[in-house]
Amino acid sequence: MRKTRIVAVACVLLAVAGAMASPTINSAVIHPRIWNDDPNSTFTSTNLYPTTVAMQDVHSGNTGWTNLHTFRLSSDGVNDAVFMNNDGFVVAADVKITGTSNVEGGLGVSPWWSPNAADGVFMINTESGEIACFGARLPFFSFTANNGLHYTKGQTVRERISYDPRGLSESDPGAIKYWYTTGGITYSSPWLKFNQGDPNEGVIYGNWGILNGARVGGYFMPKVGGQGDPPRWGAIEFSNFSDLPEPAGLLLVGLAAAFLRRGR
Repeated sequence: MRKTRIVAVACVLLAVAGAMASPTINSAVIHPRIWNDDPNSTFTSTNLYPTTVAMQDVHSGNTGWTNLHTFRLSSDGVNDAVFMNNDGFVVAADVKITGTSNVEGGLGVSPWWSPNAADGVFMINTESGEIACFGARLPFFSFTANNGLHYTKGQTVRERISYDPRGLSESDPGAIKYWYTTGGITYSSPWLKFNQGDPNEGVIYGNWGILNGARVGGYFMPKVGGQGDPPRWGAIEFSNFSDLPEPAGLLLVGLAAAFLRRGR
């Protein structure tokens, strides 16, 4: 009987591991100038993941409107980590935006068809103050509309995204949840379910979740200004990163361990 219990628990643990087997993250990769409306701007960055990933862009004053720079989590410091449809994960970071430019930025989960653009974002907008999650595969949620929150430049806030693939089916689709912490108070969305996606592409990329080939990281989009505008600058800092198995997976592991102890 004891051997049977051990085998049963091992099967549970293997099932959990298979469901939550996201890439091992140990670094980040910065991709400057995905959009390069002002090629003469001065872009600088610092990459000390998991302590800090910081980017700054100083407008040249000659041309341009908006530049876009991104970073992606990585397993080797060179290539983007590729997340599959059944890779459960949690990613979180403190975020701070400063400068004289209006800036959009924040964490995000980009889809396979747009791995480096600002598609699938947890947006902070310094011009409007809006805080919202949207784009690509991400179900929409606004902390401004639902909680009355607005971001003020210079604030340090915390963003957190949790993805649970669940059954990846119409009856049990993958789900995502967003957290936003400001002033010591944490707000969250409900668990938001994914739609099917394109069924014709499902054989390759899957359905009912983030889809195979997603990237996880963040973006920085300073509105650098137009021709003849005075020089402006914007900066974003992501710090105190954490990425770990989805809490539901950890709970199952704990229950399995407790079951084994009782069996003894």
